Amino acid sequence: MTTTSTPETSPHGDTVDADTVIAWHQAAGREGTGTPVVVDVRSAAEYGTSHIRGSYHVPLATLAEHTRDLAAHIAGPVVLVCQSGVRAEQARRYLAAAGLERAHVLDGGLPAYTVAGGDIVRGRQVWALERQVRLVAGALVLAGLTAGRLVSPKARLLAGGIGAGLTFSALSNTCAMGAALARLPANRDVTEPEIGQTLAGLRARRHERPQDTQR
Repeated sequence: MTTTSTPETSPHGDTVDADTVIAWHQAAGREGTGTPVVVDVRSAAEYGTSHIRGSYHVPLATLAEHTRDLAAHIAGPVVLVCQSGVRAEQARRYLAAAGLERAHVLDGGLPAYTVAGGDIVRGRQVWALERQVRLVAGALVLAGLTAGRLVSPKARLLAGGIGAGLTFSALSNTCAMGAALARLPANRDVTEPEIGQTLAGLRARRHERPQDTQR
């Protein structure tokens, strides 16, 4: 008999490791039980690059706007996925505030699930949002230091501002720069689903037999 580990409780909320999520899917296939709802909160471009097969795509900004509707339509436990866990944790807090308590953050994000051998759908390759943030922040710091040396010492304040922003981001477990970058055209996709389509899919899932949820 196969056993699965239970989600851990961390200072940042409930987390579940990739092996456990994979085991849940495997057990559902063997026993005909329903699979957990997997919600990917990354940008459209990131989701198009790779995502867990059968996952629902609800970018964090969309989830924040429609939290109560989503919480009302999700049946059973939900696993929230992003690249590193930061955005997924924000999503978990939104859903918890709306009354959905059985929400878990995938520990290590999509990379951990990929390494663990999970079923991944792959598309065109783009940079993950966290990587874009590092590039932009690094470029701004470099620009500030260079301008401070060649143009005006006051330009170094830009580097200090970026450092302060990154510090606040770490302390608050949020990322304003990432949220801004996610809205750029390059990080959006014409195939991004409408929230109505997602809610309809979740609503239909509630009425399916367990074996029918093996999408």
